Amino acid sequence: MQTLDTKKTILLSKKGIKELKKAVSKLERAQKQIIADLRELDKTDGHDQRLARIEKLAELENVESQLNDKRAYLARAKVFPRKRDALRVAIGSVVELIDKNGRVIQYQLVDSIEANPSDGRISASSPLGQTLLGRTIKETINWGSKFGQRQLTLVRIS
Repeated sequence: MQTLDTKKTILLSKKGIKELKKAVSKLERAQKQIIADLRELDKTDGHDQRLARIEKLAELENVESQLNDKRAYLARAKVFPRKRDALRVAIGSVVELIDKNGRVIQYQLVDSIEANPSDGRISASSPLGQTLLGRTIKETINWGSKFGQRQLTLVRIS
């Protein structure tokens, strides 16, 4: 888990804020269900029920910890600025890259909490994200990944 810098603003897309709110809501429902389960377990006094209660307490602690983290992120989250410099890559930029085989790849640079490469959102703090930040159109980027060295050309920033 990442350490929280409670003063740093987190820039998220509208989709990222929506997903974060959905995660908070899901954790709040889980918290209520665990508390209800604990109340039911309080009515029994067998050995197995005591073990189940201990497990539920540990589960509740985990859910509450995640809930506190997500709420802290949400409190510091702001939507990307609507107007971005389309000349240089910045957090929130959508970039199109072409590899040497002519394949087009599109990514949006986001904060690490929102990153999901399979959905086209990469962290600005990832190796590729850091390489892209500040770049301009037509620049060639040499980027090493687990698949070897790749050469990508930046063709569009939006």
